[in-house]
Amino acid sequence: MIDPTAPHILVVDDDREIRDLLARFLTKHGLRVSSARDGTEMNKVLDQASIDLVVLDLMLPGEDGLSLCRRLRANSSLPVIMLTAMGEDTDRIVGLEMGADDYLAKPFNPRELLARIKAVLRRFHAPLAAEAPAGNEIRFDGWTLELGPRRLLSPSGDEVDLSTGEYELLLAFVTHARRVLTRDQLLDLARGRSAAPFDRSIDIQVMRLRRKIESNPKEPRLIKTVRGGGYIFAAEVAT
Repeated sequence: MIDPTAPHILVVDDDREIRDLLARFLTKHGLRVSSARDGTEMNKVLDQASIDLVVLDLMLPGEDGLSLCRRLRANSSLPVIMLTAMGEDTDRIVGLEMGADDYLAKPFNPRELLARIKAVLRRFHAPLAAEAPAGNEIRFDGWTLELGPRRLLSPSGDEVDLSTGEYELLLAFVTHARRVLTRDQLLDLARGRSAAPFDRSIDIQVMRLRRKIESNPKEPRLIKTVRGGGYIFAAEVAT
């Protein structure tokens, strides 16, 4: 039985035999696997499931793998390993320039793909170092976060109550502004890994924090959700 917290891999390839082969092999080695034959199916899976890494074929019907990789990288930090039947250096370089994290030419040994998946996931989930703020206050979008008394002041100067978890989460966001943070990274930064991996309580904390700092929590401008990636604090931050 597959561990429900095991990394979830999405294999995107128009060759059904390859999809089925990789699904069986990766599942056998303890990974959860979904598959798609083109960009349309890939988007459906990303909308319905939390994916940890995409194995993406270069040559696909309709929108090709390079274009899909470019769109994935524009909207998320989701790791991507590209597959292609062409092994020339130019194809590898273009794929990496589009934002792929690794590249594997067909035909390949599934064991090599498994090793590369594990290596990319290790790099992607390496804990971020907490960054010490340069001053005693952090300002964003008219708000002020006072680090000494751990107070949040609204643009009108009113104090907004924050729980310890909300304060730590907001501090993680403002000290890593404009960076996509996965739920795992947020757990590391905000709670010192006191919760189990893939703890969905981060989503609840984000929802509560949005209610306090967003003018419209249903259409957030400050804490934005990144499909397949996590969250990004989009505001300009000053200390």
